[in-house]
Amino acid sequence: MNNSASGLHLPVMLEEVVHGLKVETGGRYVDCTTGAAGHAMAILNASSPGGQLLGFEADPQAVTIARERLSDFGSSALIINRNFSSLEEECLEREFFPLNGILFDLGLSSMQLAETGRGFSFQYDAPLDMRFSPDQDLSVEEIVNSYKEAEIASIIYKYGEEPASRRIAAAIVNHRPIHTTMQLAEVVARAVGGKKGRIHPATRTFQAFRIAVNRELENLETALHQALNLLGHEGRLVVISYHSLEDRIVKKFFREESRNCICLPGAPVCTCSHRASIRQVNRKVITPSMEEIRQNPRSRSARMRIAERILARQEASLNSAGLFFVSLTGCLAGVAGCMSLN
Repeated sequence: MNNSASGLHLPVMLEEVVHGLKVETGGRYVDCTTGAAGHAMAILNASSPGGQLLGFEADPQAVTIARERLSDFGSSALIINRNFSSLEEECLEREFFPLNGILFDLGLSSMQLAETGRGFSFQYDAPLDMRFSPDQDLSVEEIVNSYKEAEIASIIYKYGEEPASRRIAAAIVNHRPIHTTMQLAEVVARAVGGKKGRIHPATRTFQAFRIAVNRELENLETALHQALNLLGHEGRLVVISYHSLEDRIVKKFFREESRNCICLPGAPVCTCSHRASIRQVNRKVITPSMEEIRQNPRSRSARMRIAERILARQEASLNSAGLFFVSLTGCLAGVAGCMSLN
C-alpha cells in the first residue's frame, strides 16, 4: 500500500457508498473513477469472499497507485487505464456482466489537486494542461491561446456558470500568450475586479476549462446510459457529484429513467413508449455528515444519488445491446463464477 497516497486521499461518504451499492458477498462491481482506490478497497472487502471489481481510471499515475493498493486482492481486482466512457465496451469484452453495482465518484481527486505539474490548481505555477490522461490531444493551453473570444466565453459560461464569462474571455485574448496557471489566474482575477469571496475569482474558469478539456459532462451522459445496459435486476447505481452541472445531469437521468412516460406535460396520449428501467432509492440527495466535512473539507459539496435497476416490460431476457439480465437477485451470485476479469 502506498501510505503517502492513502494519507492524501480520503474517499467521500465511504460507508454510504457501500450501503448504497448494497454490497454483497460474491458480487460483481465496477468503480468508474477508481482514483487511489479508497472506495474500491471498501467494496472488495465487503464483497469478500468471491467479490470482483473492475476499475476505470483515466489518469495513469492514479492507476499505478490503485493497482498497488489493491494488489492483495489478486485477480479479484482489475484496474484499467481507460475513461469510463468505455464502460460498456470493456465489460462486454471481459464478459463482466450482469453487474451488482456501479459507482461514479465524479470530479477532481485530492491527488490531482496536489499534483503540482499538471495545472489543475492555481495554487502552484504549472503549465496549462488539466488533461486527465496525457493521451488526450486537447489541453487548456490550446483553448486559451488559440480559441476565438466567443468560444472561450461560451466554455466559461456553460461549464463554469461564470456570470463574468465575456469579460474574462476578452481579458484572456488581450493577454495572450498565457502559458501557466498563475498567469491565467491573475488575468481572470483582474478581469472580475480581483474580488475575494468564499472562492477564488478564477475557480469557476478553471473548472470550466477542465470540464471542457476532459469532456466530463458528455462522458457522464454516455456512461450513465451504458450503466443501465450492464446492471442486473436490483443492481445499484451510485453517483457522487460535486457541482450543479453534474448533479443536474444525474438528477434528470434518474427522473426520466424511473418514469413510465416521458412525453411532454399535457400530452393527451402517451406516444413515447418509454418504460421505467430504474427506481430511485433516495428522492432527496445524500450529503456528507458534519463530522466528515470537518475531517475532509473537500467533501462539503458532494451530493449522492442512488438508483436500483428494474426490468422494463419489453426486456424479456435481452436488452437493446443483447445483454442477458438475470431476473432474480439470487441468480447473480450463482453465475458469478461464469464471468471473469481475465
